Parts: sequence; C-alpha cells; structure tokens
Amino acid sequence: MAAELSMLKPGEVGIVIAIHADEDLYHRLAALGLRVGKRVELIRRASFSGPLHLRIGTTDLMMRGTDAQKVEINPPA
Repeated sequence: MAAELSMLKPGEVGIVIAIHADEDLYHRLAALGLRVGKRVELIRRASFSGPLHLRIGTTDLMMRGTDAQKVEINPPA
C-alpha cells in the first residue's frame, strides 16, 4: 500500500514509487535527486507545518509539505 512522503515520521525511510506533480515541479525534484526508485529518509519536520528535512543518498534538502504530498512512496516496513 502506497503512502505520501509527507506521512513519514522522523527517522523513517521510504522508496519513491511515483511523483504526481506538474512538469516544472517534477523536473525540479528530479534535479535535486528525487526520482522513482530512490530511497528517501525524513530527518526532521519543522514546527508549525514548516518544511520537511529530507535525505536522498548524501544530499539533504528541505521540501514544503504540500510538495511532499505529491510524492508517493512505499511506506516503511
């Protein structure tokens, strides 16, 4: 069963299975390394619905919660 990237808890890992975003956001995420098949770890959540701190391989990035809702992952086991 798939889940949204925004549903991960700090320390959890998921594998990207789809990105449901417009073309511009899709290409921006791909340039940052967020692609189908990639392992993504949620490092922390900022308070007050702030951005998510993610790690993809050796790259750390911040992502808005609304953008993270567009990324479908296999949830942690």
